[in-house]
Formats: sequence, structure tokens, C-alpha cells
Amino acid sequence: MKGDRVEIVVDAGDTTRTYEVVASRAGRRVETAVRRGVVEVSEVTRSGTVVRTARFMANRVLALVEQPVPREEGSDKEG
Repeated sequence: MKGDRVEIVVDAGDTTRTYEVVASRAGRRVETAVRRGVVEVSEVTRSGTVVRTARFMANRVLALVEQPVPREEGSDKEG
């Protein structure tokens, strides 16, 4: 959903760096996957097409914070 975001905190040697992947348009979502020592955070459309992907070495990732947009109670927008 638009506004969903994931923050990734990475060890960059003597400091840390923070990256953000945000669902930038309506109907997009952010998906996270950990595969073979790599953390992938992708922005995906409704149809499943990947718009952009951020990849990080898993042993360098210090924190992975998923921050969904607060949903309103009782507001189902499905047709």
C-alpha cells in the first residue's frame, strides 16, 4: 500500500548507514526476502512486477524495520 516503507540499517565499517525503500504509488507494496546471505527489499506493483530492488549482504545488516501505513478500522476498500 502507498506509504509502506522498510528501513535498513547497515554496518559500513566505522559507522552505520540507513536506507529506506518506500511504496511510492497507490497499489504498490514493499516485500522483504532473505536468500543465500543476501537481504532483498523490493517495491512491487499489484501485478507482482518488481519496480526496484535494494540488496544488502545479510552479515552487514544490523536492523530491518518494516513500517506499514496505519490502516483505518472498518474501512474495506475492496469492491
